[in-house]
Amino acid sequence: MASMGVGAHWRAAGRSTITVHRGDGRSGLSQREKWCVLVLKGTCSSVCAAIVVFLLLLGVCLLYLPDPLTLEPFVSEENSAVTVLIWTHPFGRYRELPDCFALYQIGGCTLTDDGRAYPEADAVIIHHRDVATGTADLPPEPRPRAQKWIWMNYESPTHTPRLWLFGDVFNLTMTYRTDSDIFLPYGYLVPHDRRTKGIQNRFAHQLRVPSHLLRPRLLAWVISNWSESHARVALYYQLRRYIQVDVFGRAGRPLPEDSGGNSVVRLVGRYQFYLALENSQHTDYITEKLWNAVTAGAVPVVLGPSRQNYERFLPPEAFIHVDDFPTVRGLARYLLTLRRNPARLRRHLDWRGSYSVHQPSFWAEHYCTACRAVRRTKGGTDMVKDLTRWFHS
Repeated sequence: MASMGVGAHWRAAGRSTITVHRGDGRSGLSQREKWCVLVLKGTCSSVCAAIVVFLLLLGVCLLYLPDPLTLEPFVSEENSAVTVLIWTHPFGRYRELPDCFALYQIGGCTLTDDGRAYPEADAVIIHHRDVATGTADLPPEPRPRAQKWIWMNYESPTHTPRLWLFGDVFNLTMTYRTDSDIFLPYGYLVPHDRRTKGIQNRFAHQLRVPSHLLRPRLLAWVISNWSESHARVALYYQLRRYIQVDVFGRAGRPLPEDSGGNSVVRLVGRYQFYLALENSQHTDYITEKLWNAVTAGAVPVVLGPSRQNYERFLPPEAFIHVDDFPTVRGLARYLLTLRRNPARLRRHLDWRGSYSVHQPSFWAEHYCTACRAVRRTKGGTDMVKDLTRWFHS
């Protein structure tokens, strides 16, 4: 995932070298040294000499400054505090706003959902579905000076209606796409050798190689949004001809009761494989379906963007892509082969010992991540050009 700062680097190629020429060997003075003597013997006062020395030192120092483009903008603590207005709670479901510092060590963030704060807000987070469907209107124009509007959307392009209405409206994008202005995916792996004491360490779930490779049940699928037009439903119809698929959710058997709210992960933890099938196939659109399987220790069978796209988030052996097989029958045969051959199955699980997984909390972490981005870009008001073309690319 979705992680995150910009380091400062010296421009080795841009440094200059001062070469001292020793002259002809008779005077013992170089041309530079002779010049300095003349200056000092001239009519200038000691004040003039001090100014000359200062300017020479300043010139040398400037040669060794780091490239400003590699530095994170400096914002003093006094002026870095920002107020971010949550224009609507996503899908109309109220959630208490988080304390960004207590949860994620992100300071200087004041979050509010009080519309009266609009004139003073440094940024406004606008959830696409709510304004696109008419549940809420956009904030009033003209917007306050230097205020940023943030387009937040975690649906795929297929399920993002009326996008064309919002050209040249927003200053920043916040989505699951890696090329968003504010990137926060549905989940991401944290390599153990890169773990820090920050948010990734506090909230990441450590993965382990299962002690018992073979699980009691074979293949599960949890689905609530059933549509005959979805590619995943067509895949299921073919797959069930060759292999048993246990279906749960609104379109299948009810999920087991779980007061801890982790029923899907607990259920999937009983299965060898899990169908992590997206409702549509788009760049970087890899949702909690995959990460629930990873957390549960089941091998995910994925339908979504390309294998290459998945490999930006996971090791190649961490999942089985339906496109790896010319036929659905071939996919079914491979799953049954792994079931009978634990040594081959282990290759899909051994990678887990080197990672933890982090699934950001909706929507607390999103608000705080956006607030941190606003602090870093305070004052900038560039507009997002051609939102529709970018999001559908």
